[in-house]
Amino acid sequence: MKDFNFYAPTQVVFGRSSEEKLPTLVKHYGGTKVLVHYGDGSAKRSGLLDKVFGLLTEAGIPFVELGGVVPNPLLSKVEDGIALCRKEGIDFILAVGGGSVIDSSKAIGYGVPYNGPVWDFWEGKAQPQACLPIGTILTIPAAGSEMSSSCVVTKDEGLIKRGINSDLCRPKFAIMNPERTFTLPPYQTAAGATDIMMHTMERYFTRHQDMTLTDNIAEALLRTVKDCALEVMKHPEDYRNRAQIMWAGSLAHNDLTECGTEKDFATHRLEHELSASFGVTHGAGLAALWPSWARYVMKDEEHVGRFVRFAVNVMGVANDFTDPRGTAERGVEAMEQFFRMIGMPTNIHELLGREVTDEEIDHMVQMASRGGTVTLGAIKVLKPEDMRAIYKMAR
Repeated sequence: MKDFNFYAPTQVVFGRSSEEKLPTLVKHYGGTKVLVHYGDGSAKRSGLLDKVFGLLTEAGIPFVELGGVVPNPLLSKVEDGIALCRKEGIDFILAVGGGSVIDSSKAIGYGVPYNGPVWDFWEGKAQPQACLPIGTILTIPAAGSEMSSSCVVTKDEGLIKRGINSDLCRPKFAIMNPERTFTLPPYQTAAGATDIMMHTMERYFTRHQDMTLTDNIAEALLRTVKDCALEVMKHPEDYRNRAQIMWAGSLAHNDLTECGTEKDFATHRLEHELSASFGVTHGAGLAALWPSWARYVMKDEEHVGRFVRFAVNVMGVANDFTDPRGTAERGVEAMEQFFRMIGMPTNIHELLGREVTDEEIDHMVQMASRGGTVTLGAIKVLKPEDMRAIYKMAR
């Protein structure tokens, strides 16, 4: 078991009508003028934005708004937000939406007090030293950014997608009302559930296999999301199951399922290049890559046991003690079947409607490995040739 330092300072306000507490929370965390940052989807469809504007107005809290955040949030929008915050004297950012909106808000928060191009942080030229306080109203359970230290943005020029981590950007509060997720389209619901599961699996598949409690938490979370996702696909306004998924999204990425283990995140890093290159939904890209990553890692005999445990404890596969590799493979097949049941792809061809070319794979490998200078993963360290093999398996 690895030593660990668990830090999760975000105040969670969960339940029906929880957004009513917004003015009190903003004032409690020092907000006197707010940037309301959002996309163009569920926050508008559900009427939540109008509710937010009304609550702030009634409480006498001045605000300005900046919408238009897209999936895989762009640096150009972040730069617009930084300029707007400086011009308007903003001292608090409210993200209303999902992971893309929250990550864009975090990047703006980093950039306002920094005397230089904010992309410096993602290039490793500087480390964040400050961040404007951020609050969130979550509408899309998926990324877990509402409780995490991570922030992923895409540079428009060259479509370079990168992430950084710092506790400075952890939101002060996260308002979560499952009713606000009722209007999510089925595809977005499925992609979100996939992302939640993958955040857990990126920590579950580890070389450190003696943290029983963390493993049990991870397995319970994975089973819960799997079962609840199937239910909400049939019944979109099922509050109970929507609530389980929403809370699981936060627990999956606030480092709880990393305590005593070692995160891998190779599949995420490989997918970043897939979504940067083709603009696909992040969760769908993860579903398209994970089975190939799993089968590639399983080639090493030392890792088979972890996949057997996943197959039996998460996917409900019968354990054939005479054939561990067969049990592990049936677990991957069961995961693929689950992806198909909720409308997710299991390879890149299903994701894009065509195969990727060798040239496109070479480009993604070049970007993921930063020109061959970095490796990915932990349970199995991936060199550029390993990355290329996984992309080709998934094509």
